[in-house]
Amino acid sequence: MSNDLIAKTAMDRRMAEILTPVIEDMGFELVRVRLQGGKTATLQIMAERPEGGIEVDECAEISNAISAVLDVEDPIMDAYTLEVSSPGIDRPLTRLKDFEVFEGYEAKLETHELIDGRKRFKGVLAGVEGGEVLINIEEGTVGLQFDWLADAKLVLTDELIRDMLKARKDAGILNEDSFDEIEAEGPQED
Repeated sequence: MSNDLIAKTAMDRRMAEILTPVIEDMGFELVRVRLQGGKTATLQIMAERPEGGIEVDECAEISNAISAVLDVEDPIMDAYTLEVSSPGIDRPLTRLKDFEVFEGYEAKLETHELIDGRKRFKGVLAGVEGGEVLINIEEGTVGLQFDWLADAKLVLTDELIRDMLKARKDAGILNEDSFDEIEAEGPQED
């Protein structure tokens, strides 16, 4: 078992090995990588700054850097589309630290095997204790080994949205109103 949910399949893990150094050198963290099948495969990369958050132009920079590396390494045989995005508000929780950062928020967790007769747990994250993710469900607090998790994501709640917007504002990241002005005035230099 890998010790994170960043990459699931062997191919995803191979991609993560190639891309993690590139993304980290640029000052970001890889949150998740998924190669989705389909008529044209899509390589989905989620990244963010260590303290959280990422802007559209930063996604574009990462995309360019990744494309250059993948052209050299060429791990994907067929044509594919590259998508680089932020984890979003109802984000996947892919690293043990995510469960600490988002303690107190509602989440949905899914395990590989049945745990006490169930695979799905929805409740409020209660932190991390010795490699276990704690979650408060109706029946009480459950500790799930991080390795048991197949999937985990935050639930979109009013509280989460409010706190995320407040965090962006506190970090001095643009609020929604100023986006329109920038588009109208053309590119801005920092």
